[in-house]
Amino acid sequence: MEVFLGMIGGKPSRARRIVLRNNGIKTRYYSLLKDGTQSHSNAQMVLEAVKGLGISSKEIELLSCGTSATDQTLPSHTAMVHGLLDSPMEIVSPSGACCSGIHAMKFGYLSIKSGETTNAVTAGSELISPMMMARNFESESRSESELESNPFVGFEKDFLRWMLSDGAGAALMQDKPNENGLSLKIEWIESRSYANEYETCMYSAADKNEDGSIKSWKEFEPTHWLDHSVFAMKQDVKLLSSTIVPLGGKYLTEIAKRRNVDVSSVNYFLPHLSSNFFRQQVYDQLKADGMEITEDKWFTNLVEVGNVGSASIYIMLEELFNSGKLKKGEKLLLMVPESARFSYAYALLTVC
Repeated sequence: MEVFLGMIGGKPSRARRIVLRNNGIKTRYYSLLKDGTQSHSNAQMVLEAVKGLGISSKEIELLSCGTSATDQTLPSHTAMVHGLLDSPMEIVSPSGACCSGIHAMKFGYLSIKSGETTNAVTAGSELISPMMMARNFESESRSESELESNPFVGFEKDFLRWMLSDGAGAALMQDKPNENGLSLKIEWIESRSYANEYETCMYSAADKNEDGSIKSWKEFEPTHWLDHSVFAMKQDVKLLSSTIVPLGGKYLTEIAKRRNVDVSSVNYFLPHLSSNFFRQQVYDQLKADGMEITEDKWFTNLVEVGNVGSASIYIMLEELFNSGKLKKGEKLLLMVPESARFSYAYALLTVC
């Protein structure tokens, strides 16, 4: 990995082995060449995913794409994807982190359900690796104060360098099933933000103050953008570990009660896990909350693909959908946590 991302200060990362041991990821993907140049932009990766859906852009009525790593601040991410297509259509760009991809899916679902459109293409994608390259941290690593406390870079910044993959996934949503083969019917998509209860946990283009508030890049002098690695993606690891798993059990319990859902009837559980470190914790939490889903029903590809943020749920769905395992009438429960300011999304799909 450091062949592509580089070594900060010319020295191997102290955190890399610890983080890789805990997250259990064996392979991952970067949209990078070994010389550090990009093979694809974020928008270009989405274009490739959309091409794989087998629908002409002239037929697409709505395009909705989520990401946490846009290629630029403006125009919007979806506008840039649309710019690579050749027909007019409605667009929307949900922002955020891991939940942005399923929020894109929910917008398409609601648009079709309301009768505003008959189809939608939705996507999740991430291009994180260029943000994690050593060159982005060199200025900070050379500063005297930083070197005294840490010869490389703070763990909250180095941590994510060994967690994330690049990639994109897309889905075609319609008001009727496929004429041939299987389809997945969306029964519901639910999401909830807990930002009113918790401070920021994962952030970029900002820094975190001691009181938990966020200082925007706009408040820094331009010379400080590099000195403080302001545009790097950072994670408050302690806050993440204490918060993300209990919230998932709490929210699923609420949904199950309100919608009268029996999780034991679920055939496949697709949890987006940022790390295998959380797998047993999620299982134990759901069991403690009376929401146990036995591990034989779990389907993930984190080990083989890596954590692709907002794209992960699409990439899991694509692999399971084309695995030959699914049978009509089976139920799929999707779980997408987001640690940025703590959000959760769940969705129930039926094979038809």
